[in-house]
Amino acid sequence: MTQAVGAGLRTVAVVSPEVAGRLAFELWRRPLRRGKVRATELEVHRKARVDIVDGVVTYAWGDGKRPVLLVHGWRSRASRFARFIEQLVDLGYSPVSYDAPGHGDSPGRAGTILDHERIINQLATQYGAFDGVIAHSLGVPFALYALRGDVHAERVVTISGFAEFGYLADAFCRGLGLTARTNQALRRRIERKLFGGDPEIWTKYSVAQGDIDLLSIHNDEDDVVDPAQAPILLSRYGDRATYRQTNGLGHRRIMIDPDVVAEAVAFVRNSDVAERLDLGA
Repeated sequence: MTQAVGAGLRTVAVVSPEVAGRLAFELWRRPLRRGKVRATELEVHRKARVDIVDGVVTYAWGDGKRPVLLVHGWRSRASRFARFIEQLVDLGYSPVSYDAPGHGDSPGRAGTILDHERIINQLATQYGAFDGVIAHSLGVPFALYALRGDVHAERVVTISGFAEFGYLADAFCRGLGLTARTNQALRRRIERKLFGGDPEIWTKYSVAQGDIDLLSIHNDEDDVVDPAQAPILLSRYGDRATYRQTNGLGHRRIMIDPDVVAEAVAFVRNSDVAERLDLGA
């Protein structure tokens, strides 16, 4: 289906890149499918306390102490963090997450980075400062932007994340084989329709210099987010950042890999590197 959509948009772009950009925008802001709760996630999903915050479905586990925010990516949902949630709860943390607008069980269309900032702010007001944040894919720039404001967290783990806001448009166009002219038309449409015509969004919403301990985990075979985004992200956090490269896991299996889960949870715990694969410590 992706190939057919790309071919159709390329045909339109020959006549009018602007029209192709408009059509690309409508596709860009709508997940073509919603992530469903998988059988392996069902038990954890059912244990959550479910609420509605700012029109989206939110989830909480644990006793409310030591909250840890989990932010999912595109076409995903909160339940994808099931393995992280199990370990965090066992260690006395209280994971908090949400299905993004237009994702999972939340209604509507996909939200912007500002919508996510508002939702995360409300969760922070409800649960207090976070002991940690773990974000995956598109959830990474959303979470890091919220942390530039009033949201506080002790430590952050980014998994398969990217730093440049423009990567959203670039990767979308590259995946459909669209031209640079169509990319520019898409970008102008995003600026006008979602951000009041502000042409500075590509800089404004890229990951900025951060003053928090950060662990970045990325895979060498990620076919969704280019691993080249990892060093850009790391450069924004300098000496506060640690990098872990994984091999052969791709963009999705990285979320269920036992070593990745252990490393991320141990980083939130502020454990020594030697302890990160031994959660019994």
